Amino acid sequence: MRRVGLLVVLSICGIVAWPHAQTKRAMRIDDLIGAVRVSEPALAGDGTRVAYTRTTTVLETGKRNADIWVAPVDVLGPPRPLIAGDGSDTTPHWLPDGRLAFISTRGGAAQVYVAAADGSVARQVTHVAAGVQPPLVVSSDGRRLAFVSDVDPACADEACNARAITAASDDPVKVRELTRLPYRHWDEWREKVRHHVFVVDVDGTNLRDLTPGDFDAPPHFYEDGAIAFSADGRDLAFVSNHDGPDREMWSTNQDVFVVPVAGGAAKKLTPNAAADVQPLFTPDGKSVVVRAQRRAGFESDRWYIDVYDRATGAKRTLFDAPDLSAEEIALSPDGATVWFVAQDHGRANAYAVPIGGGTPRKIASGGAVGGLQVGARSAVYTMSTLIAPADVYRVNVDGSSVQPVSRENASWLGQVDLATPESATVPGAGGTPVQYWVLKPPAFDPSKKYPVVFYIHGGPQGAWEDAWSSRWNAALWAAQGWVIVAPNPRGSTGFGQKFVDEISQDWCGKVMTDLNAVIDAGLKLPYVDPARAGIAGASYGGYAVDWIIGHDTRFKAAVSHDGVFNLESMALATEELWFVDWEFGGAPWSATARQNFARCSPHLSADKIKTPTLVITNEQDFRVPVDQGLQLFTALRRNGTPSAALVFENEGHWVLGALDSRRWHQRVFAWIAKHLATPGS
Repeated sequence: MRRVGLLVVLSICGIVAWPHAQTKRAMRIDDLIGAVRVSEPALAGDGTRVAYTRTTTVLETGKRNADIWVAPVDVLGPPRPLIAGDGSDTTPHWLPDGRLAFISTRGGAAQVYVAAADGSVARQVTHVAAGVQPPLVVSSDGRRLAFVSDVDPACADEACNARAITAASDDPVKVRELTRLPYRHWDEWREKVRHHVFVVDVDGTNLRDLTPGDFDAPPHFYEDGAIAFSADGRDLAFVSNHDGPDREMWSTNQDVFVVPVAGGAAKKLTPNAAADVQPLFTPDGKSVVVRAQRRAGFESDRWYIDVYDRATGAKRTLFDAPDLSAEEIALSPDGATVWFVAQDHGRANAYAVPIGGGTPRKIASGGAVGGLQVGARSAVYTMSTLIAPADVYRVNVDGSSVQPVSRENASWLGQVDLATPESATVPGAGGTPVQYWVLKPPAFDPSKKYPVVFYIHGGPQGAWEDAWSSRWNAALWAAQGWVIVAPNPRGSTGFGQKFVDEISQDWCGKVMTDLNAVIDAGLKLPYVDPARAGIAGASYGGYAVDWIIGHDTRFKAAVSHDGVFNLESMALATEELWFVDWEFGGAPWSATARQNFARCSPHLSADKIKTPTLVITNEQDFRVPVDQGLQLFTALRRNGTPSAALVFENEGHWVLGALDSRRWHQRVFAWIAKHLATPGS
């Protein structure tokens, strides 16, 4: 998108940073919590309208509610509610006859419903004991729906699953009996359940489990876009790891299988030993498009786009260069073009490439693009920026006529002083350029000196994009009167696969040189007071905070959220075992892993931490278990270092609850403000 076009779009949305006016105010915590959340755009078959999920929050109670709204695509017009009620209504999908399928909790457990084109007469289609989970897909003839539900792998039918759920609920003894891996994931225990793919006729009859057995389909780590109908509706593709119980937890070997919808044996399509996900059948049924990695065991390897011939099994790759990693893919209705989203230097753009291969063409940019849906004339997607939550946009398939379809947060955004983020680079380890974002506080005065907070992202294979976050929102942090500097060091995605690779087995090496280079540059900004510097991060970002404050005394305040503190004790407690094997060079008892633990574990330099530190750790976090933060807090108290801890009982790796989020922000901001206050103030 050209710069002029972007300004036009942003002005329509009311989010251009106009010159400061007295009526502008600083962003508030409740602006973030109460912001309308837009997701899951679904383009109607005729391309004239788009449905999307619209989630609102009641600030007083923290209750969130998701409804489905609809808006015209080709003409400017206000969105309106289509499916609404007290339950959560999400995951819209249009049927060919104009009706809408969706998932709703209006009757209790989530189930599939189908409503008329105008949203009326919503009829429940499924009555599955364990409830329904996305993804939800519709066959091209509109006769069948496919979805995911949990099952007891020992059960052969839904009646057995229902009995197993009732028996577990009624058992007065609450004990977890573990017999295999996996037994938990992110924030839930999964000792006796599996994901399975079900199909059901749109009238609610002929419910069938298409993936029986003791395996997850789709895997719990790759749910999005993991099932697809063939164009004739006879077959269904799904993703699964069939390496077997236990072993699947240190393997990334997700494969695409194809199974007859009428039932029968599934056939593996992808012989690749690394991950293959998000299958899409071409309209002629002859090929399947997948996203695929090349290196087994590495979940952050580059994602290529491969096309498999169903008859011969032959595979071809659509492009090798440029070095773009496809995060999601979509097919044009005629099957001639594959659209995809990929990060590039701090932004997520939409691209298109011919199904026969070639050089990708950038279609949409300007922030963080996602949720691609492609029609014959236009495509729709969501896009956010660092200073604006996501809205739905449309673009012609040739990349012209970008227009916002929704403007859900325009009213309050127009009241808030949000400075345009600035992108800069600095030489990092070996002279490699390292990109970072700078966000300035409201009513910025370049003649003043401001506190600065360095913002470290997680992953470590992740990035600070030009994207809105409902958890770590840089604009809200800047609104506290601080300059925010957000680096994308080694390991960050969107800067080429080599840049990503250079953090594995080197968590405390080149990446720390990169971070120090950005910190040095940030402290030299003419409007920054280097005596009032803070640092904050989560997950790997929390690890980086723990490591840096054990080796650097420049910071007056630190926040470590769900950070890895003791690499050795974390290695067998986390549920993502392949991550440990790849990132540290083998199983936790291998010589290479033990060397990396000894070299890079923050707990071994904890006695040197003097920076006042707020620790946050959550009881339902199974990715970086709660003991990591408790160990850090214990070490800080033994040091006599000023410290405090927050332990959220009902939160996992992220603090998602609205009221919990408000408390999190209040405590975090108060901690930093206290320690970065002007001396004597």
